[in-house]
Amino acid sequence: MSTPAEWVEVASLRELERRNRKLVTVGAEPIALFLVDGEVYALADTCVHKRRSLSKGTLLHGRVICPGHQWSFDPRTGEADGQDRCQPVHAVRVDDGVVYVDPRPRALTPEESR
Repeated sequence: MSTPAEWVEVASLRELERRNRKLVTVGAEPIALFLVDGEVYALADTCVHKRRSLSKGTLLHGRVICPGHQWSFDPRTGEADGQDRCQPVHAVRVDDGVVYVDPRPRALTPEESR
């Protein structure tokens, strides 16, 4: 049985619209928010590869590019192009211009992992 998400308010959508990315902290975990094509995505900020901050990277063609070794991540799934490792992602909800994040990393559905 699943438990309801423990949504945490982390930012306003307006803040995110300025640069399309923002570093927030939920509990002790740094989380990188990205605004891509009008959708907000949340990934663990520390890259699984070289431990660099993804929020200091760039967005290119809807992909998150790590500033360390330029790994390219799908912000929806956390999958890295051509790599076996996957960046943890968090569920996001936007209500009335306020961005909320579930602090627990989420498991991908079979459809998302394709």
